[in-house]
Amino acid sequence: MADYVPHERKLTLKVVYYGPALSGKTTNLMQLHTLLRPQRKGELMVLETRDDRTLFFDVLPIGLRSEQGLDLRLKLYTVPGQVQHDSTRKAVLSRADGVIFVADSQQAQQDNNANAFDNLADSLQKLGMDIEQLPIVVQFNKRDVPGAIEETELQTRWRNTPWAPLCMAAAINGQGVVESFRVLLKRLYPTLDQEFRLAADEGISETDFIHRLSALEVPHA
Repeated sequence: MADYVPHERKLTLKVVYYGPALSGKTTNLMQLHTLLRPQRKGELMVLETRDDRTLFFDVLPIGLRSEQGLDLRLKLYTVPGQVQHDSTRKAVLSRADGVIFVADSQQAQQDNNANAFDNLADSLQKLGMDIEQLPIVVQFNKRDVPGAIEETELQTRWRNTPWAPLCMAAAINGQGVVESFRVLLKRLYPTLDQEFRLAADEGISETDFIHRLSALEVPHA
């Protein structure tokens, strides 16, 4: 649920990267931090355990300011994938405005993907949120790994769900990371526009919203 502070004209949105352990959630955020050039981009904070898995969350705050003075901020979080951190995942997921579910394309990880998605649905239900109403993007990561399930097969499996079509990525190489993020922004915008009149009152169209939050860093010569 978007956090709006009227007297400060500040609107803060929360996006959560969710998925099984080692699927590439933190890698997505690290690549976004490297690739994006929004009007404002904060520090990427990473908290890790001794075995290099994200224990709590990563936060990447980015934002824009409209000509009418709306301060729009987007905070991106990841959750720990390990099952023992279920309560932490639920706490991070609370009041999320959108979710990018990062699945693993390896055949051996499909049960873990399914369990994590079921856990997402269960956690949202316990938080009083409807998984079919929440803007969600399903990204199948690790497309660069030998033996990855064919994209056609994955798209067929998911084609009758509210989350089709799927996004494909090889986050370690930066492939599909920004594209997945832009799909989520596109799915986020209609609800935000309806509630906060972004186009009518703030001059932020869907195209502006997506472009200004996902503009790419210009490579140095």
